[in-house]
Amino acid sequence: MKKLYLLAPFFMLFFGLEAAANGFETDTIKTTAGDLKITFIGHGTLIFVFGGKVIHVDPWTKLADYSKMPKADVILITHGHRDHLDVKALETLRTEKTAVILPEICAGSIEGGMVMHNGDVDIVEALKIEAVPAYNMVHMRSEGRPFHPKGEGNGYVITFGDKRVYVAGDTENTPEMKNLKDIHVAFLPMNLPYTMTPEMVTAAAKAIKPKVLYPYHYGNTDTSKLIDLMKGSKDIQVCIRKMT
Repeated sequence: MKKLYLLAPFFMLFFGLEAAANGFETDTIKTTAGDLKITFIGHGTLIFVFGGKVIHVDPWTKLADYSKMPKADVILITHGHRDHLDVKALETLRTEKTAVILPEICAGSIEGGMVMHNGDVDIVEALKIEAVPAYNMVHMRSEGRPFHPKGEGNGYVITFGDKRVYVAGDTENTPEMKNLKDIHVAFLPMNLPYTMTPEMVTAAAKAIKPKVLYPYHYGNTDTSKLIDLMKGSKDIQVCIRKMT
């Protein structure tokens, strides 16, 4: 069942849930440079379509038949785990003109990728893209190593017209995340033990203050807990899509 929780009905003026022909949910957000269409593939996987350009985020063949998907102008890879770096998906989506943006740790797996380090900012296909550190501070493997060590993964802020969209990757609510400004849409991961608890997502959202919050990559986490925690944040629209 689709779940939609709106904390601010005003946002429906620019924002709506659609049923995509391929069976995936889509939303459209108005920007000063045209519509941004978001397709929710699942887990940490998204597609943005804007200005005639197709941007795939962490494409994963477990979730979709990419031979039936539009070819990529840009592919954003957040880190090297197999549910985010899928070489088969990239081979299917790439053309000779596709820009593949990735952290340095992934460069050895993907020929011709463009490395962005934490803190880098670049213009790719007329889109401003900022690489934000994505890492764990609390949740560790048994040997005390973080599930996502600092410096290995990126989140990305992509500017679409007047809207800044933050796709956090696999991370906790880091100081770098909390310092982000003017974020319109935030995708924040919420699954233990790898990323954030609902409480962490709530703390991050209250610091960032996005207009629209999508929990994503949430596995079996009860999303109703986040909804309850966010009830007092009237200026943030919490939207639940099928991103398990």
